[in-house]
Amino acid sequence: MFPKYDIIVVGAGHAGCEAAAAAANMGSRVLLITMNLQSIAQMSCNPAMGGIAKGQIVREIDALGGYSGIVTDKSMIQFRMLNRSKGPAMWSPRAQSDRMLFAATWREMLENTPNVDFYQDMVQELIVNDDVVTGVVTGLGHKIFAEAVILTNGTFLNGVIHIGEKNFSGGRVSEKAVSGITEQLVSLGFESARLKTGTPPRVDGRSLDYSKMEKQDGDEDIVGFSYKSQKKIAPGQQRSCWITYTNSEVHDVLRSGFENSPMFQGRIKGSGPRYCPSIEDKINRFAERDRHQLFVEPEGWNTIEIYVNGFSTSLAEDIQIAALRLVPGFENCKMFRPGYAIEYDFFPPTQLNVNLETKVLKNLFFAGQINGTTGYEEAACQGLMAGINAHLKVKKQPAFVLKRSEAYIGVLIDDLINKGTDEPYRMFTSRAEFRTLLRQDNADFRLTEMSYRLGLADQERMDKVILKKAQVEEVKTVLVNTGIDPTDAQTYLTSIGSAPLLYRQKASQILLRPNTSLMGMIDNIPALAQTLNQYHTLVIEQAEIQIKYETYIDKEKDLVDKMSQLENQAIPVNFNYDKLVSLSNEARQKFLKIQPRTLGQASRISGVNPSDVQILMVFMGR
Repeated sequence: MFPKYDIIVVGAGHAGCEAAAAAANMGSRVLLITMNLQSIAQMSCNPAMGGIAKGQIVREIDALGGYSGIVTDKSMIQFRMLNRSKGPAMWSPRAQSDRMLFAATWREMLENTPNVDFYQDMVQELIVNDDVVTGVVTGLGHKIFAEAVILTNGTFLNGVIHIGEKNFSGGRVSEKAVSGITEQLVSLGFESARLKTGTPPRVDGRSLDYSKMEKQDGDEDIVGFSYKSQKKIAPGQQRSCWITYTNSEVHDVLRSGFENSPMFQGRIKGSGPRYCPSIEDKINRFAERDRHQLFVEPEGWNTIEIYVNGFSTSLAEDIQIAALRLVPGFENCKMFRPGYAIEYDFFPPTQLNVNLETKVLKNLFFAGQINGTTGYEEAACQGLMAGINAHLKVKKQPAFVLKRSEAYIGVLIDDLINKGTDEPYRMFTSRAEFRTLLRQDNADFRLTEMSYRLGLADQERMDKVILKKAQVEEVKTVLVNTGIDPTDAQTYLTSIGSAPLLYRQKASQILLRPNTSLMGMIDNIPALAQTLNQYHTLVIEQAEIQIKYETYIDKEKDLVDKMSQLENQAIPVNFNYDKLVSLSNEARQKFLKIQPRTLGQASRISGVNPSDVQILMVFMGR
């Protein structure tokens, strides 16, 4: 019934969709298996993409030729660039999406991707021969063979849903969990553990009083996520979000449900996300605070359903609605469905190689929450990398690995495979030591050429990058060579509270002043307007960032060059660490388990001291 495929992707969430698209676009024949074809790319939690550090990841996915940025631009109902008051390394795009349109757009794009086949069934077992995965066995008893398999099971592996004292099997509400895969992998030598995540209640937007809330509008300048020429909504079309707050009365009602809480009574064993805690966890951990912020987010263009961001909970349903009705604006709210917690299996990611292939079984790749991460963006980028590397493995080509200095995606995967995680991993800008280089605005400069050489990013993307780079250099040349007279700059400098010019100065030097912006200079200084008005806003912004932050960028590049000495020093395969008697016992155990490829990777393993790395360096002739 089924031909042999190059790659089978199990699960059609954000990781599975990106994996299938990447492998297929590189030329592999892919089968995407999901339990429900109607829930492809479903936004199981909040209807939004991007945010702090996550927005950078989506732009990196797009720069590499993935679909998440395009889908988000096509389905957004509001766009905001977060952290604009800070430096550009912290700017992070975020879009509110139409939940149903997002999923429908993803499915349409996959269906229009050559080489992708679909099948609705549950995968219950892997076919393994001599420690090599060669296919899957489905719930209907089909044996389907492939050169490689990518598991992207999300929260479905032995998932258990908790609402107050009630608990039941499920991978998402109203969708059944998957059993068999964890048990098989553990029997083959894998280590598994449990994690927990949760989601808030959804309510009827018609029952809310928005006059008691703070309105949160989108940006006037909608940058979006994709570097391709993508049609986006107009600023005036955006849907508003709203902000309200809990209070001491809300907290008292929530506390009354603690005695039946699955979290506080020990029925939930898995660790939850530290940086996205449930509302009951927040009022317990931060008892001194008398209010917490809630974001009231519409689910789409043509629905009244509202997502109550910040109110994730697993308390009993009657406690949830009673507490919500004490929140300003929610006095008469009607609940569509309660919030819940979900507990599920994951596999500590130190069991993976740098290409996301498992160490125990060859040709088996993991991506997404199965690796202990949380968030659509973190899952999607792993799926993209797993799809790329599964294709390369099938074609017997070298793995594609992004360094920490090249992408947030590189930081995420490096963190996972070297440090592991005992709680749902979430990306932050603080995790990236080279974040001045890893900005959201330059992901195309950093990554598109790499992807083009792999055969994933298309010619259109590459041409756009080449043109953009050339135009940025043209703008910088104009700024470096154009002298500005004091009289021409006086009005602009006065308007921003900057000291007047005392003599003719290059435009690039004026741009280095605090509070100056290149667009402001172009709008107010005729000599610049004549030559620079022709360039796109994104080109102007890129040139400004490169000039204003040149010193910081160069310092970070120097640091990358110094650290690359360790990254380029390879450790032999199957190196015998037992003969290095001076190594600490913990370092020896970690090296044997993780098998680092380079001295740089060895230095980042949790529990390894600088002295252990020095011992390795001495032995290897450094």
